[in-house]
Amino acid sequence: MFVKNIDTHELAQWLKNETPPILIDVRTPQEMAQASIPGGKPLPLNTLPLRLNEIPKDEQVVFYCRTGARSAQACMYLTQQGYDNVYNLQGGIINWARHGQAIEPMVIDVNA
Repeated sequence: MFVKNIDTHELAQWLKNETPPILIDVRTPQEMAQASIPGGKPLPLNTLPLRLNEIPKDEQVVFYCRTGARSAQACMYLTQQGYDNVYNLQGGIINWARHGQAIEPMVIDVNA
């Protein structure tokens, strides 16, 4: 099964669109608190099977993690579940930051 990858430059362009993709961060809450892509939604990889209903099938969804490995796993899993519009941020947030893109700490509501 193959994963659709998106690079940092392409994602930066997509985020400027009128209807940008949904960004989902599959890292741990501790990692998210250090740095995240603005607008990213927290959904740790280990909770993905329990939270499938939160991921729309009819919109573009970009998953990211630290280096792109866990987000690739998320994309593979979702593809197996019938999702077509899922993309993996190649190189993860490390590559995103390395290319000068904005990052910020993610505030996680533990009561949500």
